[in-house]
Amino acid sequence: MQTLLGAASLTDTEVVARVRAGETALFEILMRRHNQRVYRVARAVLKDETEAEDVMQQAYLNAFTHLDQFAERAQFSTWLTRITVHEALARRRRRKTQAASSTADGHQDGEVMESLIALEPDPERQAYAAELGQVLESAIDGLPDTYRIVFMLREVEGLSTSETAAGLALGEEAVKTRLHRARVMLRGAITQRLGSVSAQTFQFHATRCDRVVTAVLTRILRRDHNSP
Repeated sequence: MQTLLGAASLTDTEVVARVRAGETALFEILMRRHNQRVYRVARAVLKDETEAEDVMQQAYLNAFTHLDQFAERAQFSTWLTRITVHEALARRRRRKTQAASSTADGHQDGEVMESLIALEPDPERQAYAAELGQVLESAIDGLPDTYRIVFMLREVEGLSTSETAAGLALGEEAVKTRLHRARVMLRGAITQRLGSVSAQTFQFHATRCDRVVTAVLTRILRRDHNSP
């Protein structure tokens, strides 16, 4: 723990360098710094909290395994975002394939209507803000995939246009266009309130953070132990 506290002021690039040098435990710092964004990106693609956590773990493991491929000319957060998007899209493709095979009896599937997931209890959130946040989350979930993930990164996560473009491997104009269309699709009343409540949606709470970090570190340590 003392080592983590002492390294907390290091930049991402400095932490990566030390992890590469063998200080595996410091990878926890990177996970805790970026858990919220990684979660929001994964959830934007999958619209499922449990699957989002699974994707987070795999994305972190992929990042750790290929840490030597991280090019320092890019931000670590951007590199990690791309890994997360790739993993989430792969998970979604597998889910669609499995769903198609399970309905091979010829029945036509309609689009699945997902239930709203209740917000975790938060005594600091006012009742009205909680209700509005739930409506907002539902509205965002209803956006088409290509618009939802851009909206999530720009309006919910607060990334700039250039950061979003880099993370999704898009041009900046494409990001601007998709963001505009996403806003148009959302109800006007919700859109007017985004500035005050959007940052409170899709929160990655401490219990989830601890769960993901512990699971990833356990898998990393187990793999290192089993390595020849």
